[in-house]
Amino acid sequence: MMHFGHANALRQAKSMGDYLVVGVHSDAEIEIHKGPTVMKEEERYAAVAACKWVDMVVPNAPYTTTVDVLDKYDCDFCVHGDDITTLADGTDCYQAVKDAGRYQECKRTQGVSTTELVGRMLLMTRDHHRRSNSQDSNSIAGLPSEEINSFRRGLGKKAVSTNISHFLPTSKRIIQFSNDREPNPGDTIVYVDGAFDLFHLGHIEFLRRARELGNYLLVGVHDDTTINAIKGANYPVMNLHERVLSVLQCRYVDEVIIGAPYSVTKDVLEKVYKVNVVAHGTKPSPPDTDGQDPYQLPKELGIYQEIDHLANDTTTTTIINRIINQRQTYEDRQARKSAKAILEAEKERVAQDTATA
Repeated sequence: MMHFGHANALRQAKSMGDYLVVGVHSDAEIEIHKGPTVMKEEERYAAVAACKWVDMVVPNAPYTTTVDVLDKYDCDFCVHGDDITTLADGTDCYQAVKDAGRYQECKRTQGVSTTELVGRMLLMTRDHHRRSNSQDSNSIAGLPSEEINSFRRGLGKKAVSTNISHFLPTSKRIIQFSNDREPNPGDTIVYVDGAFDLFHLGHIEFLRRARELGNYLLVGVHDDTTINAIKGANYPVMNLHERVLSVLQCRYVDEVIIGAPYSVTKDVLEKVYKVNVVAHGTKPSPPDTDGQDPYQLPKELGIYQEIDHLANDTTTTTIINRIINQRQTYEDRQARKSAKAILEAEKERVAQDTATA
């Protein structure tokens, strides 16, 4: 998955130079070395290209980065996170560029990973944003309780990571992701809103089309309680701050309202900026908790527009269903990743003990 942790790595990498080239591996390459992907390669190419710190995307990039690869794209050095990435045989993917002195590291974003997000989807748990002992907070949408319990027991036997989110939001991180740009006089300001959970190609294409309707795109991101009240089940998968960062890293977005109301109100239209256009997708939205159309006001004002796009069928639910429908495959992936993480942690502990001694 392309998540805000990747975006933060790209932000750091861009700050080290002037032009950022990002290689994205194919599904086949990732399958060999890490296991099945969540988002398909074309979706990942588009997601990386939509990140505002990226200048160029190299599709089907080799899993091992060599000096020849750097030279081919006129790159002075390679940047990777401070976590070790290895081939299936345990070889360091970046050893060649390290030996050539053309390697730099950035800080990995703690508290988020594809493995951790897949774990949330496997269990469809809300515990990452709300601790509760109630039965519904531990349920999986649409499954009988006995099947849920059986599923959990199976996961436990395989030592699959099902941790709640350990991401700790800070004002500094939000500032790092934000744009330092106000709308100019006369700009057409477009407002859109949504959950933007598991930020994906459907979101990207929607935001791209919305940005084309004006000069400045203001995005409202609903809070966790609002989304759960409207969508029910175990949504959202990602908490509010995780979703805000996912939206802010997108090159089409200028500003975000954090915890925007589900219904578009007069305050939303006037108190941040004077909104000229309110856009929404072609699929009807569920009513607000009071039964009202959330877009009633902009429709009455004649500023409401609907947007259609080619990725309209890609939704958060379709991403989750990929995981749920292939549970065994992803459970096995999670077990391998968990075992690898334990091994690496043990190696690091031994190295620290040795250094101390």
